[in-house]
Amino acid sequence: MSVEVTRLENGLTVVTDSMPHLQTTSVGVWVNTGARHERAREHGVSHMLEHMAFKGTERRSALAIAEEIETVGGHLNAHTTHEATAYYARVLREDLPLAVDILADILQNSVFDPEEVERERGVIISEIGQAHDTPDDVVFDDLLEAAFPGQPLGRSILGTVDTVSGFGRDDLHGYMGERYSAPGMVLAAAGGLDHQALVRLAQERFTKLPGQRNNGAPKALFQGGEIRKERDLEQTHLALAFEGPTYADPDYYTAQVFSGVLGGGMSSRLFQEVREKRGLCYSVFAFSWSFADTGVFGLYAGTAPEHVAELIPVLSGELGRIGEDANEAEVARARAQIKAGLMMGLESSSSRAEQIARQYMIHGRVLPIDELIEKVEAVDAAAVRRYADRLLRGKAFALSAIGPLKGAGGGLESYDRLAARFAI
Repeated sequence: MSVEVTRLENGLTVVTDSMPHLQTTSVGVWVNTGARHERAREHGVSHMLEHMAFKGTERRSALAIAEEIETVGGHLNAHTTHEATAYYARVLREDLPLAVDILADILQNSVFDPEEVERERGVIISEIGQAHDTPDDVVFDDLLEAAFPGQPLGRSILGTVDTVSGFGRDDLHGYMGERYSAPGMVLAAAGGLDHQALVRLAQERFTKLPGQRNNGAPKALFQGGEIRKERDLEQTHLALAFEGPTYADPDYYTAQVFSGVLGGGMSSRLFQEVREKRGLCYSVFAFSWSFADTGVFGLYAGTAPEHVAELIPVLSGELGRIGEDANEAEVARARAQIKAGLMMGLESSSSRAEQIARQYMIHGRVLPIDELIEKVEAVDAAAVRRYADRLLRGKAFALSAIGPLKGAGGGLESYDRLAARFAI
């Protein structure tokens, strides 16, 4: 691993990881702006900007963008999260200048043609409708809304039909001008490349970015609550959560290991007890999501309506039990899964580019792999048991449920009853 970092005069940071044996390069621009930076009236604009990025610039039409990158066998893509938006490409190493030129063009010279805006608005509204038809997606959007009610972090990334319908060319230009500034952007690349050559390209191409530092997101407060949606589905989808660690929290890696022990694989407690022994559901897992100032630790299960009443006590029982008897063997398995994932990510230029960009944006530096492994290795069974106590003791609780909620045995219990089950 050969990471180099250069900060340009305008504030743009160039981060690279040279992988000389590769004939390809992954390169992208990560912007520290996502759904949680939006005002209420802007809900969904970050995602719409991502869609509009490839729809034409002052120099290139939408077709020209697609043709230029595909002529050299490369591809372009983008994605939006709650805290960042990324635009990236993968090309043969000799075509890196073209990829950088296209990325710089779309981030500085997009025209947001009204006809393209209208066309893409319809695409996004269809995407919103498709998401609403996917209950195992909806349940997670609802979970964040229940955890952070009335807050930007609790809003979906896609926006709503109403908000998206109201965005025009001026809204997109205004938001990009306000939020897409050089000090809040990272140009990251991994694969076959020369760092100084990329720095020179960045200096030549990214000359129009605003130099002011943009404002951060409003602080999030995990409040808890519930959202229940009775729908005629074959399965009941359940997600529940407690406040988890931030990226900077000393328990960040403990939470990852805890998640693996509880519900991270086929040997995990939830998979073995809920699926293998009891046959209560097909899909069950634990997850830990971290943000800049808060986090979410949760469980998900999709089950037949008649199993809901039986499932909940099993979930609460396993979550409580891990704080009493987590053992070194299962913790070692969870650590091994995390370490393998980290090491496997080093073998992919796209994963590596994403990793170094996110680490720099979160920590202000790229964390060496040895440091990451050391942090994971430091988590033992005692730390996992302690984290269970931190998670459950007197904490707020969030629940989302969608599907048939009144099954055999009374179905899904009241919020207060559920909160009591998961508290210690």
